Amino acid sequence: MIKYLGSKRTLLPLILAAVERFPGARTVLDLFSGTSRVGHALKRAGYQVLANDHNAYAHALARCYVQADRRRVEADARRLLRELAALPPRPGYFTETFCVRSRFLHPKNGARVDAIRSAIARLSLEPDLEAVVVTSLLEAADRVDSTTGVQMAYLKDWAPRAHHELELRMPDVLPGNGRAFQLDALDAARSLEADVAYLDPPYNQHSYLGNYHVWETLVRWDAPEAYGVACKRADCRQRRSDFNSRRRMAGALAALVDAVRAPHLVVSFNDEGFLSRAELERLLERRGRVEVVEVDFPRYVGARIGIYNPAGEKVGRVGRLRNKERLFIVSEDRAVAAAAAGR
Repeated sequence: MIKYLGSKRTLLPLILAAVERFPGARTVLDLFSGTSRVGHALKRAGYQVLANDHNAYAHALARCYVQADRRRVEADARRLLRELAALPPRPGYFTETFCVRSRFLHPKNGARVDAIRSAIARLSLEPDLEAVVVTSLLEAADRVDSTTGVQMAYLKDWAPRAHHELELRMPDVLPGNGRAFQLDALDAARSLEADVAYLDPPYNQHSYLGNYHVWETLVRWDAPEAYGVACKRADCRQRRSDFNSRRRMAGALAALVDAVRAPHLVVSFNDEGFLSRAELERLLERRGRVEVVEVDFPRYVGARIGIYNPAGEKVGRVGRLRNKERLFIVSEDRAVAAAAAGR
């Protein structure tokens, strides 16, 4: 799966353990699905997963890893990936925007992205199958990018991996069906019902659309107007989230928590976020007993590398190098919340 700020790869055992301790839980709603790493793990564990995210790249990943049924799409996907991998490079908008005007991928790989993604668009595939092959392309591009993991900027010199050849691989699609939605989180909370809701909202000013705008364009394939050194999509300026606002974050999360149609909640939040542990506990207590599990992690690699000015000179000093990821486990049944937290 793609490199992702806020990825829950290392937290997966704790998240799964919390959900498993809710008696009788069969369905899990993931309201901010991102890479679908959590939804994929829950599906593998046998849960019926409802994955939601308003960004197009995240919706494509959820279609691939949560909704698609391997038994139905695998043969066609493997055939298509072989055919697409054989296409000659053909530079277009993607190459010009993200490999020449900016330097997120080497032009040789950008030209292959252009050729492959244009071919996929012309095929008008069934949505789940299209999501699988688009995900393969997105992950292939991610493996040869030239960033520290986010697309706010690119490296001054090409990363060694940027010179590797773009390689399409079959994603790890699982058998069985989940469901993928592309809704505003509050709309999804109001309309979708589950036994457990997993909430992993944006926690500070950094927008996931801004951080992964190249992948948004690769999936939408809409050749948007771009601005700035990073060639961000113009709609990064309009598609703002209350979760990225210090002033509006608490109200947005409170409204979401009140609207969720599930008796049990698992909420992931980083200690670099706008809300403190105490504020989150008070906010979540309206839904039942709250138990908290804390895990210490090294900070995102960009924070450890440091801060540089446009001339490539290091400026300022790196602050703390570790942070805490917190899981808030909430249940209308207080005994169940304590058990889910392992206490």
